[in-house]
Amino acid sequence: MTTIQFILGYLVIMNFAAWLLFGIDKHKAENHEFRIPEAVLFLLALIGGSIGCICGMLGFHHKTRKWKFRIFMPLILALQIAFLALFCTHFNVSIR
Repeated sequence: MTTIQFILGYLVIMNFAAWLLFGIDKHKAENHEFRIPEAVLFLLALIGGSIGCICGMLGFHHKTRKWKFRIFMPLILALQIAFLALFCTHFNVSIR
């Protein structure tokens, strides 16, 4: 397995988990059940699930009114893209 395959596999898993947790939290919110802490949702974004978080926000219409989510989720994604670009450049990793 190449480095890029490992990174892509990790990101797929993290983003699916993030998207899924947004859906679960939305369901819990509608049913007045115990919620997933916002810190957990942000942690998932920070460890690679920011695209899943953004898709979950928009797809489930969840946390879209909260300024922290509207600002920090895209910011986290932008920082991750920059980090990934620097990583690939520094270690001469090709996407091809």
